Amino acid sequence: MGTAFVALILAAIVGLTVLNLLKKKKAGKSSCGCGCEHCKSGCK
Repeated sequence: MGTAFVALILAAIVGLTVLNLLKKKKAGKSSCGCGCEHCKSGCK
């Protein structure tokens, strides 16, 4: 039971993190800290 509870909490944390990253990407914010003209990760 304890293992399932910990797994559920970890899944919730990962899910919220992914949603937050998607929300930031949709808003136009990226993790690229420099000019995007030189960014190889394709930030736009």
